[in-house]
Amino acid sequence: MTHSETLTGANLIAGEARAGAGGAFAAVDPATGKALAPDYHQATAEDIEEACQLAGAAAGHLAAMAPEARAELLEAIAAGLEAIKPALVERVMQETALPQARVEGELGRTCGQLRLFAEEVRAGHWQGVRIDHALRERQPLPRPDLRQRMVPLGPVAVFGASNFPLAFSVAGGDTASALAAGCPVIAKAHPAHPGTSELVGRAIVRALARAGLPHGCFALLHTDHDGAGALVENRHIKAVGFTGSRAGGLAIAARAAARPEPIPVYAEMSSINPVLLMAGALRERGAEIGTGLAGSTTMGAGQFCTNPGLVFAFGDDGYDAFRDAAVRAIKDAAPGTMLTGGIADAYASGIAALAEHPGVSELARGGMSECGQPAALFETGLDTFAGDKALQAEVFGAVSLIVRCESIDRALPVLAGLEGQLTITLQMEDSDIETVRPLIPVLEQKAGRLLVNGFPTGVEVCHAMVHGGPFPATSDGRTTSVGSLAINRFLRPVCYQNFPAELLPDALRDDNPQGLRRRVNGEY
Repeated sequence: MTHSETLTGANLIAGEARAGAGGAFAAVDPATGKALAPDYHQATAEDIEEACQLAGAAAGHLAAMAPEARAELLEAIAAGLEAIKPALVERVMQETALPQARVEGELGRTCGQLRLFAEEVRAGHWQGVRIDHALRERQPLPRPDLRQRMVPLGPVAVFGASNFPLAFSVAGGDTASALAAGCPVIAKAHPAHPGTSELVGRAIVRALARAGLPHGCFALLHTDHDGAGALVENRHIKAVGFTGSRAGGLAIAARAAARPEPIPVYAEMSSINPVLLMAGALRERGAEIGTGLAGSTTMGAGQFCTNPGLVFAFGDDGYDAFRDAAVRAIKDAAPGTMLTGGIADAYASGIAALAEHPGVSELARGGMSECGQPAALFETGLDTFAGDKALQAEVFGAVSLIVRCESIDRALPVLAGLEGQLTITLQMEDSDIETVRPLIPVLEQKAGRLLVNGFPTGVEVCHAMVHGGPFPATSDGRTTSVGSLAINRFLRPVCYQNFPAELLPDALRDDNPQGLRRRVNGEY
């Protein structure tokens, strides 16, 4: 790394590096188990309070930014990340054991979503402008002049994810959408990649400084569970973005709900992403689907929130070809180094529980290595699956459970009883359309994204994407954490009644200086 990119092990508060006075820790190379320099120190309670106070004071400045200036800020952050690409990619690889191509791809995705939100800020659709002109002659009562727009909630606490050190972390989708909405961000770095977080955080600080914004618009904190709780409970924080475990998300949501002023928590937590293998697809493409399923299951050592952990297979014709192809591919899969020792241990416990289940058969297991965990494939019957809710539990890693189904009619109540999911995939042919048709209303109630003839790994960053779903996939199934709609999480509507024209925000003025598409008297 160049001198300007030397890691300091500090928190970033008030636009400067602050050496924490709390407990020390270091990142660990998952491939070797060796600690990585430098040591990091937890932020103190005083650090957290200062960062939150500064964010509260800065909120008005960021909210008042012209859309063009806010868009330029997001683009500057993206450019700043690209400017440190060599050092950033190197550090991500050290802290995660992810391959270079994956890291570079994730960096591109991170910068791409920052630029997507810049485009969204310029377009202005997020402001949701509605105008109902006064009807002074209306009887029996006149109507006042009413104008509505969306305004930022205020400071947002963002919790970095373990499995996406860039795209769902310090400058990831939660931060990008919060800044796009005009909300200051306090990012809690994930302890598995503090160096990555520091590099990214410094790029954000530099972009804010060049834009002339107050230091309180962004802070980066390294903190433990107690500090995280204090952050969520701080009176200045108005919303939380989180990606991680169900236990972690529920703990945060409980603390946020127990505040004197409860705040929304947008937590992405747990999903096993069922794949429904219909009879026509099984018959026509069984082997092809088996190979594809194994590839999706083992991608990135299975450390994706959209990993296909559950398969419902309908019909017998073609099933053997599907199973045999999946078994071969799983056995041939190289063991993947997992992101942290804790994730590896939890995965090992999860596949051990499946292997020991009396109603579950192990079909295949991949190779082992000193630092890698094997892929695995299991099979069970519909009655066994329906009778044990534990079989719905997410095992975070490269494992899938196949459920043999005799008929749609018998499976339908089981599908209706599934927990909420990020995705549900249909592998189908034209001959399956009428069989699938009655399933769609059920599946719509269970997932945020429905796929046909693909696999759920891979989440496109665009306007139409939904990366969310009913509980426990997320804590609020009305939202998405990927795509331009994610900005709505950090906005709220305000109505302006009978305001003098001189006091109206630009978005609500009659001459429409921002050129927005607006709903006026019910018409766009």
